[in-house]
Amino acid sequence: MSTSPRPIVVKLGGRTQADSALPSAIYALVQAWHGRVVIVHGGGDQISVLQKQRGDTPRFVGGRRVTTETDLEVVRMALSGLANKQLVAAFVAAGLKAVGLSGEDAGMLRATPIDVDTFGFAGTPVHVDATVLNVLLERGFLPVLSPVGAHEDIARVQPMNINGDDAAAAIAAALGAEELFFMADVPAVLRGDGSPIGMITPDDALALIADGTAAGGMAAKLEAGLRAVAQGVTRVRIGDLAALPRTGAGTTLVEAPAVR
Repeated sequence: MSTSPRPIVVKLGGRTQADSALPSAIYALVQAWHGRVVIVHGGGDQISVLQKQRGDTPRFVGGRRVTTETDLEVVRMALSGLANKQLVAAFVAAGLKAVGLSGEDAGMLRATPIDVDTFGFAGTPVHVDATVLNVLLERGFLPVLSPVGAHEDIARVQPMNINGDDAAAAIAAALGAEELFFMADVPAVLRGDGSPIGMITPDDALALIADGTAAGGMAAKLEAGLRAVAQGVTRVRIGDLAALPRTGAGTTLVEAPAVR
């Protein structure tokens, strides 16, 4: 029976990926977690830049990117190509055995379309095969994962654009992660007056979303975090790069304790 510690999954946002302090912070995290770290990254800004260079206009509905068949080419290039390899190169230069992957590799991440008529080939994760990730972790590698996945019907050979927060939550659940860390541009989930919120339960998170305190990308992180803790992830933290190595820093979401 394996005695390996449960891993941590870190979701990097597009802006964070350009921070020069990121590689050394991830190196320290890998040491602290005995090599049990998985990185999931976004890259929405890179996608939009490439779309505009091709003469296309990025389209969003309710904050979610519309992904046509043509857009998928750009999504794959920007996420699985440019963003992924830039991160891998930076982590390797910092002394890590980083390996770049996408959710398409080995059918790792499969998704069902959200609404083909509205969003095209944007999907919600329905299946994660964590075999490759576990093999890499056991051999001391750092998996760096692009959230481009495959259609739930693997025989269709259809790529799917999966929201990075949703992908990270599904992967954390499949790995039985101890922690899922969403790296944001702010130090924590903030109240209306700008003060940080420390510990929250699922009911607290739902209330923050309902009253608009958490909106847009922060609401998406909380919604993904709720799915993660419901599927067995011990805790979800939301914070900036400075919060990453500090246990308890940022906002921590945990299941509410049972009432006795």
